[in-house]
Amino acid sequence: MGYIDEACNAGARLRVCCNVVGISTRTLHRWRTSKTGDDMRLGPKSKPANALTKKEEDEVLSMLNSPEFRDLAPKQIVPILADRDVYLASESTMERLMHREGQRKHRGPKRCRSNSKPREKSTSEACKLWTWDITCLPKEDVVGQFYYLYMAVDVWSRKVVAAEVYERECSELASEWMIEAMRAEELAPSDLLLHSDNGSPMKGTLKAKMENLSVLMSYSRPHVSNDNPYSESLFGTMKTRPGYPGRFASLAAAKRWCEEFVTWYNDEHKHSAIGYVTPNQRHNGEAVDILAKRRLVFEAARSKRPERWSGKVRKWAAPERVYLNPDKETLEELRKRN
Repeated sequence: MGYIDEACNAGARLRVCCNVVGISTRTLHRWRTSKTGDDMRLGPKSKPANALTKKEEDEVLSMLNSPEFRDLAPKQIVPILADRDVYLASESTMERLMHREGQRKHRGPKRCRSNSKPREKSTSEACKLWTWDITCLPKEDVVGQFYYLYMAVDVWSRKVVAAEVYERECSELASEWMIEAMRAEELAPSDLLLHSDNGSPMKGTLKAKMENLSVLMSYSRPHVSNDNPYSESLFGTMKTRPGYPGRFASLAAAKRWCEEFVTWYNDEHKHSAIGYVTPNQRHNGEAVDILAKRRLVFEAARSKRPERWSGKVRKWAAPERVYLNPDKETLEELRKRN
């Protein structure tokens, strides 16, 4: 109570001081009017007569940590033991023992591995790092049924390197589709790192064939869309684009619309993350000259009317190196550059 008095003398409010130490003002008043005049939270002076002995506590803990019961809660253990004509302790007593021993969580060997963040990946050229995913395209005639768009994007250039619509999600289809995409880009599979979510179409046959081709594989954590941001962003651009039908009358209609979107995205869409050039211009190496020409145009404009320019001209540049799932240190460094 001396600390409370000291704080109150310094100007602190009594109620706030009591809240900090975890008592009420009425409790403090009762202590002050008692004979001892001090903190009376001393607990019992002797061990209760009905408490478990050390031997009984060890027996209960041994049972709780046995292979048979380590995955069960006390509310399940007590009736099981009762059916065997055995009583060791009540549920509340077991809970107290588990709390004291720090065993309120799973008591057996750890069954689930921790889902740590995927390792940082980066590239400074095209066709070295791809991400891909599958999104649902609702059917027009049947609610709850879909076509499935498989789409892969090159992380460095943002080019959609492959897109196809199928009637089902399938690892075998995905493997054939991905191999065809690598052939179309004329790349050596051993040079590619392929990142995706970890659903069943991304594994199985696809994983086996990619490993046979020496393609490095990387996967997102379960239910963490941020681990695959390039594909998620691409689907977001597609589904918010004016003219997106929302529902598709047939597989042919879905294929046709997606082909038109990919053509627009690769050849017309000026992507903000790569200096407002198109993905194909970046992918084919044309972006360097285009950005250099823009800088010259802006320099000439500033030379002609310098009073209209308060600072340097726009950089007109695209990042030389791009990152997937960057570490905290990399993010901090990128923020400093910007």
